[in-house]
Amino acid sequence: MNRNEQISNLKQEKDTVILAHYYVDGAVQEIADFVGDSYALAKKAAEVTQKNILFAGVSFMGESAKLLNPDKHVYMADHTAGCPMADMVTAEQVKKVRAEHPDAAVVCYVNSTAEVKAESDVCVTSSNAVKVVRNMEQKKIYFIPDSHLAHFVAASMPEKEFIFHNGFCPTHQKIEPKLLQKAKEQHPAAFVLSHPECSPEILELSDYVGSTAEIIRFAEENDAEEYIVATETGVFYQLQKENPQKKFYPVIPMQVCPDMKKITLEKAVYVLEHLDSQPEILLDERIMEQAKRPLEKMLKLALS
Repeated sequence: MNRNEQISNLKQEKDTVILAHYYVDGAVQEIADFVGDSYALAKKAAEVTQKNILFAGVSFMGESAKLLNPDKHVYMADHTAGCPMADMVTAEQVKKVRAEHPDAAVVCYVNSTAEVKAESDVCVTSSNAVKVVRNMEQKKIYFIPDSHLAHFVAASMPEKEFIFHNGFCPTHQKIEPKLLQKAKEQHPAAFVLSHPECSPEILELSDYVGSTAEIIRFAEENDAEEYIVATETGVFYQLQKENPQKKFYPVIPMQVCPDMKKITLEKAVYVLEHLDSQPEILLDERIMEQAKRPLEKMLKLALS
């Protein structure tokens, strides 16, 4: 029996579905039942029928899966994998801004803790943020925690007033305009595809801006043969898998999220093998109830 057959048997035996983010190692994506960006994973987490979810991603993703599936058991491939951006905003900060701006809606990027989601009006992902915020009745928006995504959203709706937080993704922050200019000089025929967590200066130099899933889709549908990709390099696995005839280049070699790269095939298989003895995602009941609402509102507004 080979490794893939072993994993397939284990998933069936333990009634477990493996969900993986595009940023984890390609070997982990290969064994997952579903691979996606934050929005797709949130939708899938709300739909799965298995009693156990093994999440190959960072902590806020596992929390979101638990919030949308309170009766499921949610396990992390590596429970130490977190998100620095998520730690850049606290529930206390949100309460303070709410008190100062009672007419503002709190729009919370899904890259955040359950405690912060519990203080928010709606969650968004990079793929649905523009649509969700545009569909909201409120004209004043407090967008947390990512300032780059907030400015990207704000640029498309000048009729709304935005209060910006100072959070950012350290991995996308490393991608600087001068480095992208150098990459463009090295690959003059390449299209530049960027994630909105990059700085506004990077987005201005880009041919296309979109979520991870949207970047993958654009590369599949576009006729260009070469692409410079300004996001975490884990996405290259799917890009090359779906487009073997095309070439993809990072802006810099170290477009890598250290926490996503904690998740290895060996760790995922170990957790699956020893599921009964692994720590699972557990959340306070009050937090669960409050934090689930903005996630459910996101799914509703994203479809309207």
